[in-house]
Amino acid sequence: MAIDLPLDNMTLVEKLEAMEALWADISRKPANLPSPSWHKDILDERRQLVAEGKLKFLDWDTAIADLRKELRGHSAT
Repeated sequence: MAIDLPLDNMTLVEKLEAMEALWADISRKPANLPSPSWHKDILDERRQLVAEGKLKFLDWDTAIADLRKELRGHSAT
């Protein structure tokens, strides 16, 4: 199935919003998303850094809001 999106006419924000919508749909069935074994190694390392106070995570909504603010700031110039 070919999908024809007007990519040349879409802003970066619109493209990212489309990607978010696709990911939301794909991720509804996590069993269909196998992860490679090295993902566990990375997650274990990051958990350790969080436990040591060397790394902190943002919740998804905050991270997305921060990215959107940054993108809007860049697109305005």
